[in-house]
Amino acid sequence: MTIRSVAAVDLGATSGRVMIGRIGDGRLDLELVSRFPNGPVEREDGLHWDFGALYEHVVAGLAEAVRREPGIQSIGIDSWAVDYGLLKDGELLAEPFHYRDERTARGVDEVHAEAPFAELYGRNGLQFLPFNTLYQYRVDARLADADRALLIPDLIAFLLTGTAVAERTNASTTGLLGVESGDWDSELAERLGIPSRILPALVDPGETIGTLRAELAERIGKELPVIAVGSHDTASAVVAAPLSTPHSAYISCGTWGLVGVELTEPVLTDAAREANFTHELGVDRRYRFLHNVTGLWLLSETVRAWEAEDGSSIDLPALLAAASAVTDDVPIFDANDSSLSAPGDMPARIAALLGGAAPTTRPAFARSIVESIATAFADAVQTASDLSGRELDSIHLVGGGSLNRLLCQATADRTGLPVLAGPVEATALGNVLVQARALGAAPASLEELRSLVAATHEPERFDPR
Repeated sequence: MTIRSVAAVDLGATSGRVMIGRIGDGRLDLELVSRFPNGPVEREDGLHWDFGALYEHVVAGLAEAVRREPGIQSIGIDSWAVDYGLLKDGELLAEPFHYRDERTARGVDEVHAEAPFAELYGRNGLQFLPFNTLYQYRVDARLADADRALLIPDLIAFLLTGTAVAERTNASTTGLLGVESGDWDSELAERLGIPSRILPALVDPGETIGTLRAELAERIGKELPVIAVGSHDTASAVVAAPLSTPHSAYISCGTWGLVGVELTEPVLTDAAREANFTHELGVDRRYRFLHNVTGLWLLSETVRAWEAEDGSSIDLPALLAAASAVTDDVPIFDANDSSLSAPGDMPARIAALLGGAAPTTRPAFARSIVESIATAFADAVQTASDLSGRELDSIHLVGGGSLNRLLCQATADRTGLPVLAGPVEATALGNVLVQARALGAAPASLEELRSLVAATHEPERFDPR
């Protein structure tokens, strides 16, 4: 079989990368082309993304990918969810807001005054998160001037191709997609003061969005199609989670931990709503029945604060090794406490939750963070099992968190289930697999795609102790 190559653009809330994916003849691998920082920037009117810099990094990375691998056949883009850019006559009106901007609190109150959460859940199936797109839209004064709103991967695809569409898995995170229909809920949008004209045509993973505009093709070095993938990064990650049985749960762990199971039908019960479990669409119209748990954000923000205090960098593997050696019982805090959602001075805020029990050494403090994340994971896994009626026998933990052996072992210990860790680059692999399938270079079913991942990226097993 001929080896086929594609370019995967994978954008996270703290960093982005462009990768070359190669598939064929039992092979599935990635080559990192470029990695670049990403994060919030404070502007006069609030917290934004430095989108101009992000886009330039993407284009430069694609040009380097084509230089290294002239045989690249397509491009796929995934990113974090909920954030968007507004267009007027094809021009971006302003930098996209960051989902942690404080303005969303007002949006929640205004939306729920018009449509109570219980009604919203029945319509969109989404857990309550104060930054879901419909709350952001509600308080965005620029909406009146816009003719299109595009989520981040769709916005980048538009700038590359000139075609404005909404990929369905990511659109499902806006709160404006019908959970059962999979189509825009225009009636809800208009009722909330969100003009339905801003909602673009929907496409599914595997559809071709468009071809690089001439000036971009010249700059990147090749005329290439942009193929819709599971453009919500978790949708792509779950494609490449090598779920070993129908009774496997998954945790896609990075800044956030997305904890859940894959279903073919929604669970729109009062219990699911009260547990704040979401129904985000996955590739092939599966439902990602999951709960957002604060993930490694807590550790990375803590380390960042310590580094600022020290004026030097911290060796994270050494810190985690020391944390693993802590033998005393460590206190647990609520990893999802709302006081931990904003950037800045994370150690002080965690210490405030722990009170007098707060550890006094950094290794013990880091251990407390990891064990608290694992406890939140365990609670979410059990709830997913209870709500779905599915008895679970294993957990597949993918993404950057799969490298954190302490977290993997703590999750196994606290769930009583084996944790199969890896692949680390599940999101990029899922991006590559959907592109390759669209090109006829990969198996047709999700189960066969996952078997390919399992055969080429053997997970590491952590058994409960």
